[in-house]
Parts: sequence; C-alpha cells; structure tokens
Amino acid sequence: MSAEEERSGTAALPLAVDLDGTLIRSDAFVESLLSYLATHPLGVISLARWMLKGRAFLKAKLAPYAPPPAELPYDERVVAWLREEKAKGRHIALASATDRSVVAPIAAHVGVFDDVFASDGVVNLKAERKADALVAAYPQGFVYAGNELPDLKVWERAKAAVVVNADQALEARARAIAPVERVFPDERNVRRALEQALRPRQWVKNILVFIPLIAAQGWADAAGWGDALLAFFALCCAASSVYLFNDAFDIPADRRHPRKRNRPFASGALSPVRGLVVSAALACAGLLVGWVAGVIWYLLLYIALSGIYTVWLKRLVVIDIFVLASLYGLRVMLGGQASDHPASSWMLAFCGFFFLSLALVKRVTEIEGAPENIRRGYQLADAPVLKGMGIGSAFAASLVLALYVQSDAATQTYMSPMWLWLLPAAVIFWLCRVWLLTGRGEMPDDPVVHAVSDRISLIVALVGAFAYAMAALT
Repeated sequence: MSAEEERSGTAALPLAVDLDGTLIRSDAFVESLLSYLATHPLGVISLARWMLKGRAFLKAKLAPYAPPPAELPYDERVVAWLREEKAKGRHIALASATDRSVVAPIAAHVGVFDDVFASDGVVNLKAERKADALVAAYPQGFVYAGNELPDLKVWERAKAAVVVNADQALEARARAIAPVERVFPDERNVRRALEQALRPRQWVKNILVFIPLIAAQGWADAAGWGDALLAFFALCCAASSVYLFNDAFDIPADRRHPRKRNRPFASGALSPVRGLVVSAALACAGLLVGWVAGVIWYLLLYIALSGIYTVWLKRLVVIDIFVLASLYGLRVMLGGQASDHPASSWMLAFCGFFFLSLALVKRVTEIEGAPENIRRGYQLADAPVLKGMGIGSAFAASLVLALYVQSDAATQTYMSPMWLWLLPAAVIFWLCRVWLLTGRGEMPDDPVVHAVSDRISLIVALVGAFAYAMAALT
C-alpha cells in the first residue's frame, strides 16, 4: 500500500493556506498601505482614485510597498506544520487576497507551496472568489487554513478546515460548517501587547509639566496643581497616541532593528489597525482633558508636530533632532499654561540646550547601536559630529543655569540663592556621564527613561532637589 493510500480522512487532500493572519502574524495589505503613506504623506488623493477602480486594483498599486518576505513575522507553528505536511507528500497552496506580486515571493521564500492563488489587479480573491478558484483547481476537494470571517465562505466549500489564530466564536462557526482538521490557538496576548505599545514607562517625561509650578514655588496653589495633573494626564494620552501612530508607520524600520523588532506591531503581536483605532481614541481623550485644563492648543500643537515628525520631519537630517528637543520644551510650556505659572525665558533657554543634548544622545545611540540599519538620512560618519553638538549643548545648558543663579531673578525669587550653585554642577555632571556612557555604547535609546532606573541619576536628582529646597526654604 502506498503512503498516500495509508493516509486517512482529509489529510490526503490538497491544503490551501491563507496568508494574512494565518501564515504570517500581520496583514501585508495594511503594511503596504502604511508604507505608502509613510513615503507619500499627501498620497491620500491617489489612494481614493485607485480605490474607485476596485480593491484589487488598489492592492496592485500598493504592492511595491509591501514588506520583503524575509522580514515578515511568520507564525512558526504553522510553517513547521506545513513543512511536516510537505515531507509527507501533501500538495500545498498559498491562497490570499493579497496581490500576486506580493504573494508569489512569499511562497518562494517559505518554499513549501506548489500553487499560488492571489488577487491579480482585476479580481480581488477573497471569500466566494477564493472559494471558486480553489474548487476549480481541486474538484476532488481541499482543506483550507484561515483565520477570519471571510474565510467562512471558503470553509463552506472545503472538505475540512484548519483554524489559525481565531477567537472561539469563529472557531465554533467553522466547526458548524466543516470538519476541523487542526486548530492553532491564538497565543498572542493582545492586552499585554497593547500595554507595551502604549509605552507607559515613557510617561515619566510628562512630569516636566510640573516644573514651572515647582520653580515658581506654588506649593499652596491647589488649583494650579489640579490643572497641572489634568495636563499630565492629557499628555500621557497624547503621548501614547503618538507612540502607536509612530510605531504603525515605523514597522519596516523596526523589523530591521536588533531590539525594536520585538515591538508589538513589528513582531505581529498587535494589529496596526487596532493600534491606530486606539491611537485615535487616546488622542480624542487627551484633547478633551486638555480642553478642561485649558491647554488644548498646546496639546494640538504637540500631537500635530509629533504626527508630522512621524511621516516627514524625522527624515530631515538635524531638523529631526530639533523637533525632538522642541517636544520636550512643549511639555514645559504646556505645564506652565495649565498651572498659570508660565515658564520664564531662563527656563526655556535652559530647556532648549538641555533637551537638545538629550535628543542628540538618542540619535547617536541609534546610529552607533545599529550601524547596518542607519536611517533618517544619517551616516555612521555623522556620529562624532553629533557627539560634538551634544556635548556643546550640555555645557551651554549648564552655563545658562549658572548665569541664572547669579541673576537678579534668582535673588528675588529664592531666600538663599547660593544653594542653587549645586544645580549647574549636578546638571553638567549628569550630562557628562550620559555622554560618557553614550560613547561607550552603554546608553539605551532614551536617556530620560534610563535615568529613572539608574542609581547615579537618582542620586543626582536628590542633590538637585536638596539644593532647590535649601534655596527656597532657608
């Protein structure tokens, strides 16, 4: 008896496998769309024109922006199973509604597929159309592996179903219309992935909204503290909204980065569509709270500048660094507006140089940390120049603070301004250490987040707080 005759049930039938959400933990069409918009921010009009010609035509036009097959997040469980089935002699096909010019290279990369069924610029091969194509190709019957509602139309005409990464409701519906040969449960923790994508650790930066209130010694200003807290919450919502938006458009670059490839969108743990919906909801929530706190215009500026940075400004050399520094400064200005204690010109000057130095740390770390993946228009040779800029900005920030300490403004504001001399000393010590760690390659991408968990940084912060308290209270 042959090996084929020994196999029972549906295991001998041809196996057709869906691409998005089944073979890969992502959606090639959505990523193509995001990639197109990232390189053509004003391409919405072209998208609308292509859409009028049909979804298949739109997919064909976006195909050149699809992610390379080698960079896609494959579901390794499914790939391993397909290799086992192929070794047993099973006929396997890749059947997707994605354009053929995208699907065929993926099929060749995986190396187990005998046939490819895909959209062709005219026919969008989804649901009934996909079922028709498979029935015509395999009149003796076939097994279909899928993961979403449109796949029910294919399962209705298949001899058996393989359910991949689907919820229990969809699995139950699949079982009701076809025998289920195998189930690959969805092992992704969407809630945890979303929490990771929101980057709550980054919210520590929003503490900057309290700086103007503290500097003005507004300890007893209950209304000011209340509005500053609202501004902090609004900024947290806005910042997480921006992180989701940025990561959705940064998927291709993140996948080529040694550490960022594990981000939820890049790894396929979270759908970019779901992330963008949450991003929009957070932006609306942040603007609502910002309106209550009286900082809606600052918040709109923050969101708009961050969005423009994501789709355009981050590709402009040096300008991107100044935008990053400006976003830090906006937090301070927003906090001053909310608490009714506007940031002084001294504070803004200090923040300008201080945060420019930190922005340069971030960029140098990115360039030297992954030299094979340099983006944003920089070259490896730019790192020493950027280091010089950053170190110069660090000393300029300390100089501004030193000039303030001996100014009439400090004398009139603080009871014992001499204690403030500890502040420029602490600032220049901390920044010098930051740049030393950067030069050694020991600094993470974000020095602010690093400072929260760094013992030396916390000691420096305590010294600064002590100096401020002594100057204000003694």
